[in-house]
Formats: sequence, structure tokens, C-alpha cells
Amino acid sequence: MFLLGIDTCGTSGSVALGRLAGSSSPEIIAEKPIEGRTYSATLVSAVDELLRGQRIRLVDVGCLVVVHGPGSFTGVRVGLSTAKGLAEGIGMPVVGVSRLVMLAQKAGVPSAALDAHRHEVFLRLEDRDGQVREWLAGAGDLAHLTPCAEIAVCDDPAAALLSQVWAATHLVRVAPPTAADALALAAPDVQARNFADPGLLDGHYLRRSDAEIFGNTVKS
Repeated sequence: MFLLGIDTCGTSGSVALGRLAGSSSPEIIAEKPIEGRTYSATLVSAVDELLRGQRIRLVDVGCLVVVHGPGSFTGVRVGLSTAKGLAEGIGMPVVGVSRLVMLAQKAGVPSAALDAHRHEVFLRLEDRDGQVREWLAGAGDLAHLTPCAEIAVCDDPAAALLSQVWAATHLVRVAPPTAADALALAAPDVQARNFADPGLLDGHYLRRSDAEIFGNTVKS
């Protein structure tokens, strides 16, 4: 089965094509980077170029995997709307994955943090009972939480904030996750046919859009 991955949540994005056979991890056939801030204009063409380069048609793809956040509000929205349009057009199943889970899996640790700008991080934290939460946190929030022993990071702002507040926590630095990592994460769900309902699949934003934040500020 061919898998198509889309990730437009970060400052740069990517699309990836993989092949899944049996119970093994997917073989990554090709991956194409996408420059940040151009997603709405280049994502569809990037998918087309990726598939054409491997002489594979969209109808030959068995499942589409989309990273649904957290990250750039616009990037998440563009990725999701494109994924839904491609999938619904030919009846292709879809799996949505969290970018924080991708980062944690890539680093091999349960907790992860991503830069959310405004001196905040998107945080995935596993507590002592093994319960996991994902939310938006600033320095004040972090100061009231029990630091984890180690946490995955892939960008300097998140690393700087965590080092400032959680000095004893070991930061596991890895490269930013890509669409290829999304395919690896989604493989078990694809094999189990745990597909999302495209109509109900929504962005994992963890933060309101700027329009909502600043609109409320002006009204108050």
C-alpha cells in the first residue's frame, strides 16, 4: 500500500510517499520539502510533483496521513483542507497525527516541546502515572509543573525556554519531524484501519487564532 504524507505545521513543511507492506515500518520512497509561508500556493503542486516523479497516480495511494498540529494556524488549516479535498475526491482513507507525538517518537522519549512563539511552547508531557497531556505553556505554567527527566526538542526557542525554567531536565535534540516521520507514526493505525472521519478531522491547534485573540482584546 502506498501512503502519502502531508506536514505543513512548522516553519517549513514536506510531503512524503511511502510503501507499507505487512507489519513493517513504511519504506520511504521519496520526500519533498516545502518552503514555509508558501503552503497555500505550493502544497498541491508539491504533491503532484512527488507522485509524478515516482510515476504513481493519486488513485494508487491507499491512505493519506496528515499532520494536524500543533503549529502555525494557517499551516495546519492549509494542510488539513488540502488533505480532505484530495481524500474525499477519490474516497481515500485519512489518518491524522500530532506533531508533538511525531517529535517524541523521533527522539524516543514520551515528552516533547515545540516553539509556539510569544515565549510559549506546545507541550506534550507524561506524568508519573503514565497519563499524557498536550497543551500550550509559558514560563509561568512550566514553573508550576513537575519537570520531566527528559524531553524532546527540535528548535532553539523551545530549548531556551525549557532550559531557563527546567534546568535539570535533559533536552533530547533531534531534527524537526517531517512528513516521512508522520508516515512512520501512522503505520499502526493504517494497518489496523483506524481511519479518521474526514468530516470530523480538525486541527490540533492548542491555541486560538490571532483573529480570535486580538479580536477579543479589541472588544474588551
